Amino acid sequence: MRCTVMGAGAWGTALASLLAENGHDTAIWCLEPDVAAAINHSATNPRFLPGAGLAKTLRASSDKETALADAELVLFATPSHVLREVASHARTWMKPGATAVVATKGIERHTHALMTDVVAEELAGHAVVAFSGPSFAAEVANHMPTAVVAASATAAAATLVQQSFSAAHFRVYSTDDVTGVELGGALKNVMAVAAGMSDGLGLGFNTRAALITRGLAEIMRLGMAMGAHPQTFAGLAGVGDLVLTCTGSLSRNRQVGIEIGKGATLPEVLAGRETVAEGVVTTESALELAMAHGVEMPIVSAVHRVLFEHQPARQALVELMSRELRGERD
Repeated sequence: MRCTVMGAGAWGTALASLLAENGHDTAIWCLEPDVAAAINHSATNPRFLPGAGLAKTLRASSDKETALADAELVLFATPSHVLREVASHARTWMKPGATAVVATKGIERHTHALMTDVVAEELAGHAVVAFSGPSFAAEVANHMPTAVVAASATAAAATLVQQSFSAAHFRVYSTDDVTGVELGGALKNVMAVAAGMSDGLGLGFNTRAALITRGLAEIMRLGMAMGAHPQTFAGLAGVGDLVLTCTGSLSRNRQVGIEIGKGATLPEVLAGRETVAEGVVTTESALELAMAHGVEMPIVSAVHRVLFEHQPARQALVELMSRELRGERD
C-alpha cells in the first residue's frame, strides 16, 4: 500500500520506518529540509530520532504534494498546535478514499476539539482513525515489543490500520471508542507533568503512585462525561500510556515536570527545546474542557496553577492533599 506520514519528529519517523519495514511504499513529509536529506541519504534522523537506523526504502520530502502523491493511508504525527493547518494543506493532494490516521495527541486550544475531530473537519469524506498507546518512539524504532490501539467509528478503517502497522514487535488492537482513546492519549501528558513535578521535589514513589491513580480517576471522570467507554481507560490508551509517560525516563512531559519541581520556571524549561511537550499546551485546553462539562479535575487544576499562575509546585501538592475528604468513587 502507498502510505504517507505527515511529520518527521521522533514518533512520525518511527511509524514511517515501521510502515516501510512492513513492505509498504512509504513517504514522510519533513518540515525541515535537513531532516529529509538525512533520511534519504543515510536512513537516519539524527535531529529528532538519534541513534536509530531507519528502513532503507523510506522516502522523505519537504514538499507536501510530492509526499502525498497517490497515498492510500495518510498518518498525521505533527504537534497538536499545527495539526489543523497541516491537515488543511493535505486536503489539496489527498487521494479520494484515503484513510487518515491521527497519531498526534492533544486537545485543540480554544475549540477544545480532539485531534481526530480536527482532522475530520479538515478532511471531510475521509475515514479517520485515532492511533494511541504506550509507545516511546525510540523503543519502537529499535524493535522493542510494543502494543497500541487504533480507534475509529469506521470498523474497516480501524482494521486497515491494525493490519498495516502490525509486526512481530508491534501489536495493534482495535476499538470504536475514539473519544476514550483520544482523551487517554491527551490527558496522560498533563498527569506526566504532575508526576514529574513530584519527582523533581523528591517526594518518592508513594506520591507518584497516588498522582497516577487519582489522575486516572480524573481522566475517566471527564471521559465518561463525554461519552467514552470506561473500559477504555483500563486499556492501552488509558492506564498503559499513563503509567509509561508518568514513569518513563524518555517522557518529555515528565522531564518538564521534573525541572519545574526542581525550581525552574516554565519559560526556562521550554527555552531552546526543539521537541514539543504536549502536556503544557494540553493543560490549558483540558481545564477549559473540564469546566465546560462541569467535571472537577483537581490535578489538572494544580498543574495549571504551577505552569501558568506561578504557584510553587510544593504548595500545589499541599493544596491537593488538603482538599475535603471524600469517598474514592465519588
